[in-house]
Amino acid sequence: MHSLKTLTLTLVSCLFFIVVNAQQKTTEEEEDDTLSLTKGTIDNQFEYVIQKSYNYQDYKNVKKDWLYQLKAHTLDSLKAIQNDLKTTQNIVDSLAQEITTLKSNLSETKTTLAETNEEKDNMALFGLQMSKSNYNVLMWSIIGVLLVLLLFFIYKFKNSNSVTREAKKSLLETEEEFEEHRRTALEREQKVRRQLQDEINKQKTIK
Repeated sequence: MHSLKTLTLTLVSCLFFIVVNAQQKTTEEEEDDTLSLTKGTIDNQFEYVIQKSYNYQDYKNVKKDWLYQLKAHTLDSLKAIQNDLKTTQNIVDSLAQEITTLKSNLSETKTTLAETNEEKDNMALFGLQMSKSNYNVLMWSIIGVLLVLLLFFIYKFKNSNSVTREAKKSLLETEEEFEEHRRTALEREQKVRRQLQDEINKQKTIK
């Protein structure tokens, strides 16, 4: 019975060891697949060198060839980063110039808009600029004055027409009176002539 338990424990221990060993090998194979000195990130390449270097006490012995490759890759990465930074700086400078241009255009647009609004709100009269409200007041004042003058001239015309009619009527009456007076005077003159002629005839008869 005791030997059976020992055998069972031994078998379980062997199986556990086999499983753990298989997992470690799988993990190492996966790490070997992901870590490389010729590809991947700089961090992965450093990790590859650290893992593949053998230990000596508290030190790591690294192959010179690996260090040179790692140095070259690091310099290439730094050069690529510098190129990216230079490209980014050029883009930033270009954007800054565009922003400056846009600000200048915006300022000119605002100035033009302000001038347009001022011209829209103002009116030119005899070469003088004045606001629309003042222009409207002036125009309506002129219209009002002209209307008053028109009404005044209409009144004066009607009054003059009435005076003219009265004058014509008076002149007609005067002409009628003058004609009546002339007719009366003519009749009186004819009557006096007839009387004079009668007297002359009488005197001739007496002789």
